[in-house]
Amino acid sequence: MELLSKIDSPNDLKLLNANELIKLCEEIREHMINCCAKNPGHLGASLGTVELTVALHYLYNTPDDKIVWDVGHQAYAHKIITGRRDTFINNRKYKGLSGFPKISESEYDSFGVGHSSTSISAALGMVVASELKNSREKVVAVIGDGALTGGLAFEGLNNAGARKSDFLVILNDNQISIDPNVGALHNYLLKITTSAIYNETKNRVWKIIGSDKIRKLFRNFMFSTKMAFFRTGSVFESLGFRYFGVIDGNNLPLLLKTIKDIKDIPGPKLLHIITKKGKGFQPAERDQVLWHAPGTFDKTTGERITGSDLKKNRYQDVFGETLLRLARENEKIVGVTPAMPSGCSMNILMKEIPSRAFDVGIAEQHAVTFSAGLASQGMLPYCNVYSSFMQRAYDSVIHDVATQNLKVIFCLDRGGLVGEDGATHHGVFDLAYFRCIPNLTIFSPLNETELKDILHSVQSPEYGATVIRYPRGYGEGLDWRGDFTYINPGKAQLLHDGEGIAVLSIGPVGNEAQRAVLRIKETGINILHYNMRFLKPIDTDALNEISAKCKTIITIEDGSVKGGLYSAVSEFIASQSLSLKIIGLGVPDRFIEQGTIPELFKECGYDEDGIYNTIINVTKEQ
Repeated sequence: MELLSKIDSPNDLKLLNANELIKLCEEIREHMINCCAKNPGHLGASLGTVELTVALHYLYNTPDDKIVWDVGHQAYAHKIITGRRDTFINNRKYKGLSGFPKISESEYDSFGVGHSSTSISAALGMVVASELKNSREKVVAVIGDGALTGGLAFEGLNNAGARKSDFLVILNDNQISIDPNVGALHNYLLKITTSAIYNETKNRVWKIIGSDKIRKLFRNFMFSTKMAFFRTGSVFESLGFRYFGVIDGNNLPLLLKTIKDIKDIPGPKLLHIITKKGKGFQPAERDQVLWHAPGTFDKTTGERITGSDLKKNRYQDVFGETLLRLARENEKIVGVTPAMPSGCSMNILMKEIPSRAFDVGIAEQHAVTFSAGLASQGMLPYCNVYSSFMQRAYDSVIHDVATQNLKVIFCLDRGGLVGEDGATHHGVFDLAYFRCIPNLTIFSPLNETELKDILHSVQSPEYGATVIRYPRGYGEGLDWRGDFTYINPGKAQLLHDGEGIAVLSIGPVGNEAQRAVLRIKETGINILHYNMRFLKPIDTDALNEISAKCKTIITIEDGSVKGGLYSAVSEFIASQSLSLKIIGLGVPDRFIEQGTIPELFKECGYDEDGIYNTIINVTKEQ
C-alpha cells in the first residue's frame, strides 16, 4: 500500500503521475478486498468503479465540486480516498462508517443516498442552486448498478434536459443491479454498447473535424443515422443531453482523457461507460449476483465463510418455497418483484414456473400498480418488496389497490431493523404508514410456521388486500414444511396466561418477549403474553380480556412506536375510557444507524434483557 498510505484526501491524487494512478487503483482494490473479507459489504459494484472514482477526484475540485453517487453501492473507493482509508475497516459496523455516502459523515459526501435513482434529481438541484448563487462549482451525477430503470431517474433527466443546465451524468453500465437487469431500457443500452461500427465511426470522424460548426452538423447527421440504420436511437439526446460513449470505464487513461475533454462543454452531458462488476477479484467477476454483497470470505481463495445460522431457514426462503407450493395448487397465483428475485427468493418460483413470476426492474410504484392490474382481472398477485423500498410506492398502494379494494398480497421482506445497511434500509415505518389505510389487513408472523400459514390463508375470500411483514435473516429453526393451518383474520394468539401485566408483541420480536416472560415466570410471576399477529384488524376481544385482568400493558414491536402497535392499543384503551398504563417498546422517534441486530435491539430497548428489565420495573411499581 505504498501509494494509498499517502492518500489522505483527493488533493494528494493530483501529485501522482499517470502510472502511479494506475498503481493506486490496484492498491485501492486490494484494501477494499482486505477490509470486506473481514467486514462484509457491497463489494462487487465498488470494485468496478475504482478507476472512475480516481478519475473524478483527480479532475474535479472536490469537495467544492460535487459528486453525487446513486444508491451508494459504488462508493467504497470514494470513501477510501476521501479521508476514510483507515476507518474503512469499520464500514457498516455499529458506531462506524455508514455503508453509504452520508452528508454528516464527510464534506466529500455531497448527498446522502441508499435507495436508487436519486442522483440525477439531487445533482440538478445542486446545479440550479449554484446558478442562483452565481457560483462556479461543477456537479457530476454517477448513476448505475441498475438504478436507471427507476422512474425518478427519468424525471430528473427530463427536467435537466429542458433546463439546459451545465452538469455531467455518468452512466456506469455494468448490466446488473443485484440480479441481472431486465426490461426494454436494458436491451436498449445493450444495443448501444454493442454497436461497435457506429461508435468507432463517430469517434474517428470527430477527431478529424476541427470546426465547431461542422461538428454540430456531423453530430446531427450521426444522430439521424443512428435512428435510421442502427435502430437504437438515442433516448438521452432526445431528452436534451449530449451523449458521449460508449467507453471502457476500467481504462483509467481513457477515462481521464474523455472526462477532461467533456467536463467544460456547457449544458447537460451524459457519458456512458462500461465497467465490470467485481473487477480485479476473480470470484466476484465470475458470480456477480453472489458477490454483490457476499458476506465474509477468504480473500485468497474467495471461499465464503458461513455461520451456524445457516442450519436455520431464512424468512425469504420460507416465502419463496411456500409461494411455489401454493402456485402449483392455485393457477391464479403470480409473483411480482422490483429487481429482487434472489433477494426475496422469488427466483424459486421463476425457475419452476417462469410464466407466472415477474421481475419488473427497480420500479416499486410500477410493481404495485402492475399487481393491481393483475388483481383487477382475477389473478392473485403476491407482490414482494423490501419494506423500506415500499415507501416509494405508498400512493400506489392507496390509490391503485386500497381505494379500489383489489386483492394484492404485499409481502414485505426486511421489515423492522435490518442491521448493517443502516437508516436508509431499516423497515421500521411500515406498520405505522399502512395502519391508517382502509381496506388493508396487516399481519406479522411470530416465526417461519406462521409465515407459511398466512401465505396460505390469505387465499381465502375472508381476506382482501393484505400486508405480510417479516424480517431479514433467519427464523427460529422450526420444522415449518408440514400441513397448512388456517389463520382466522384478526385473531391474536395467547402464548402465556397471567394477570396484572400484559405483554403484547407483534412479529418475530415476540420471541425475545417470550424468552423474557419465561425468565420472569421463574421468579414466580405469571405475565400474560399475547402474540397479536394482526395489527389490523386488531383483536378487540383479546384487548377486552386484557383490560379486565391487567393494570399495565407493555407493547413490543420491531418498528416505529409512533403509529404502530403501541398507538393502536392506546387508541383502543382510550376509546373504552379505561385507565390502564401502557408502555411502548419499539423504535424511538429518531433514525437508527447501522449495527448488528442484537446491538440495535439493545439500543432501542427491546432485546430480551430490555424487555425483562421493563417488566421487572413494572412489577416493582405495582
